[in-house]
Amino acid sequence: MAQTRFLVVILGDQLNRDASAFDDFDVKQDAVWMAEVDEESTHIWSSKQRIALFISAMRHFAQALRKEKINLHYSELGDPNNTQSIEGELARTIALCNPSRLIMTAPGDWRVLEKIKQLALQTGIELEIREDRYFFSTVREFFEHAKGRKQLRLEYWYRELRKKHRVLMDGDSPAGGEWNFDSENRSSFGKDGPPPIPPPLRLKPDRITQEVIELVESRFASHPGSVTASASDFGWPVNRQEALRVLDDFIQHRLPEFGVYQDAMWTDEPWLFHSHIASALNLKLLSAQEVVKATEEAYRQGRAPIAAVEGFIRQILGWREYVRGIYWMNMPKYLELNALKANQPLPAFFWDGNTPMHCLSQTITQSLRTGYAHHIQRLMVTGLYALLLGVKPKEIHAWYLSMYVDAVEWVELPNVIGMSQFADGGLMASKPYIATGKYIDRMSNYCKHCAFKPDQSTGPNACPFTTLYWDFLIRHESAMSKNPRMLMQVRNLARMTDQAKLAIQDKASELRDSQAGK
Repeated sequence: MAQTRFLVVILGDQLNRDASAFDDFDVKQDAVWMAEVDEESTHIWSSKQRIALFISAMRHFAQALRKEKINLHYSELGDPNNTQSIEGELARTIALCNPSRLIMTAPGDWRVLEKIKQLALQTGIELEIREDRYFFSTVREFFEHAKGRKQLRLEYWYRELRKKHRVLMDGDSPAGGEWNFDSENRSSFGKDGPPPIPPPLRLKPDRITQEVIELVESRFASHPGSVTASASDFGWPVNRQEALRVLDDFIQHRLPEFGVYQDAMWTDEPWLFHSHIASALNLKLLSAQEVVKATEEAYRQGRAPIAAVEGFIRQILGWREYVRGIYWMNMPKYLELNALKANQPLPAFFWDGNTPMHCLSQTITQSLRTGYAHHIQRLMVTGLYALLLGVKPKEIHAWYLSMYVDAVEWVELPNVIGMSQFADGGLMASKPYIATGKYIDRMSNYCKHCAFKPDQSTGPNACPFTTLYWDFLIRHESAMSKNPRMLMQVRNLARMTDQAKLAIQDKASELRDSQAGK
């Protein structure tokens, strides 16, 4: 049997032909390996939307490779010999084509990287891991940035990258005269509701996607959520051409209003002015560089205001690069962190949306139906509730990783463990993001449709968010009083009588008991 020179390993979130793994690829000597395996959908109980997107995007990429006459070893879920694990399928292909070297772009999941490293050791085949060029920075650069710092903060890293890559810079100064326009990007829709919202581009599933949807519905019938072969249900980009269309649609139609309304929420309006490109970015159908370039061009051409453009670029150039560094600097121990000693089980309604709390019902049912929720719905509705209730961090992490089409562990885990649940004790964020139900009332119309009252912490109509907010401060008063950014909230707690505190604690205990295991 002739020996294959290089076997290029392509994972489900590495679907770009110009990836570093393809550098010096020779069609005559080399081969590509890809595999669909049950384990990647079952080690976390992945939603149907998420499974369908990953498999469809993989099959579209495989189709493109075959058109190039590339020697592709591709295992589908229905293949009779499929071992249903990454290491099992890769081992089968290694035995078949006898490569001299495995080559891959650095993966986004520590668990998967360890599996492949172990297999390379067992088979005695050299494994070459190359940088992922679809980010602005490397993990090594972040490590250098972090070296010697007592605290890591996004703003410092973001400014460093802005200067280095000349993004939104006018000479040596930031465009618009400020590094950060966050204060201009916090508006709600007010009583009148949102202005006209241009509908996002939802793409009609093609034959490949329709076949994948049928496979998901039969093979993963018990998994959460729903998926059908209609653009209103599944409309995500599954190849590069579609991803570019979705990016252009956002830049043209929603970017100008994105900034001012990026934190707003509204009943039965899942899409609003957001970009909906995170899944395409995380599958590597788009690069961070081209997204940032298109966004800055819109500002330079006068098609979008600086506050909207800077706010969006901060999410791509700043936050994405920051959380990736946090992840690789702290794995695998980061997964086990639980600084607040939270031990409550995840309420069962997170899997079906069956709760009288309107904000949670809206966000969860939307997530199950579409595989999507925007960042404030995730941080200040589902995440906030889990934090205040005291849910075990690993359980809420598993839920987010399961639920969302853009969920890859390098980006999801730090956002949940660090920012949302403060389970890392402040490594990633300077304070826990906590608020009463009044925040949700201010940023949405959810509370108008809810029986609970956001200004009440006790009594039959008390908003669970408000009850649990004060209970959180009571339980963690000692730790929070040492955090300069929490002093005002702790002082507000000090004004409360002991009797009022006891009533809140009783109500919070009642909430926990009613939701434990239900």
